[in-house]
Amino acid sequence: MKIHEYQAKTLLKKYGVPVQDGHAIQEMLYFDSAVDDLKTKGYKQFVVKSQIHAGGRGKGKVYSKQNREELVLENGVKFFGDNVEKAKDYAGKLLGNILVTHQTGPEGKEVRTIFIAEGLDYTKEFYLGILLDRSVSKNVIMASTGGGVEIEKVAEETPEKIIKVWIDPSVGFLPYQARELAFGLGLEGDLQKDFIKFITNLYRAYEDMDASLLEVNPLVITNDNKVVALDAKVTLDDNAMYRHKDYAELRDENEEDELELEASKHNLNYIKLDGNVGCMVNGAGLAMGTMDLIKLAGGSPANFLDVGGTATPETVENGFRIILTDKNVKAILINIFGGIVRCDRVAAGVIQAANNIHIGVPVVVRLQGTNAEEAKKLLDESGLNLIPATTLEEAALKVNEALAS
Repeated sequence: MKIHEYQAKTLLKKYGVPVQDGHAIQEMLYFDSAVDDLKTKGYKQFVVKSQIHAGGRGKGKVYSKQNREELVLENGVKFFGDNVEKAKDYAGKLLGNILVTHQTGPEGKEVRTIFIAEGLDYTKEFYLGILLDRSVSKNVIMASTGGGVEIEKVAEETPEKIIKVWIDPSVGFLPYQARELAFGLGLEGDLQKDFIKFITNLYRAYEDMDASLLEVNPLVITNDNKVVALDAKVTLDDNAMYRHKDYAELRDENEEDELELEASKHNLNYIKLDGNVGCMVNGAGLAMGTMDLIKLAGGSPANFLDVGGTATPETVENGFRIILTDKNVKAILINIFGGIVRCDRVAAGVIQAANNIHIGVPVVVRLQGTNAEEAKKLLDESGLNLIPATTLEEAALKVNEALAS
């Protein structure tokens, strides 16, 4: 689950991580009170930051929500110094309009929340990121002197600037590793001490929050030699939400894909892709293999959809509804291995879906395993115009043939 910058900073403050202070607002009538509160804390400079689940906000462009071709602002983050009137004018134009960045795609995202924050003057900026390196089953901390730039660009153009430290889960994050990162960034004296405290608290936050990604870009050294997280990007592990009941309120459904959100309501694991073959499979590994074979056969999967090991007819029908909502889908491949789930249940779901909704595209069905013969009989007697397949390779070929016909 992704959360907004202001939410991430609120969580990090609890772990003693110095962050840029500010207030999030959803309506302009709260702008003045947000600025006044920051002034009472002694802040004299201000920055306005859009809050969407996408990177590149500072380089994005803001378009009118009513007329998406009308350019309103040149970027989604701006520093205003002590000019509150200009900051307020900018905030008013930003809130409620569409921000387009390299990560949102051309459709962009509506800016429903803005963060009014203290403006900081700084001398250096760095990149810090923590995530799981699945290749070695360890968390890795990445640091770079190329702060403020996408880490992918740094890795491509100047990989020597990236420092990596892997954390052995049996011993945890050790002091010498914090020093190694500080040395790699060229920090000395009191700055080095501050950074070591910063990264130690940051890693503790990453583990305690059950995060799958924690990124600070940029991490800055202020003019008065303080280490501060100017930005914060956090993704929380959905599988650990049972340990953090209060995190549910951080979810912003407006930022999620509509189909993925609808699928989650029916306990379906769905991810929208850019292809034209809808996939309905049970089991993540089988789903990935199915998608690979569709590509090898010349097609392109339109989604990842895992109906799970306890699929019911209702689950299958809901899966059909979600797949067919994607207008790019021109054919569907159902690939079920009956281990825990029974193939006849899936067949009943296919028949139920066909009776309740219009399926206007070819459907290739491969059902193997528990009660496969019973499933075949149900489908044969249903009168539905389905395309049967026995092997996965055959199913992938047939769905691509259906696309071409």
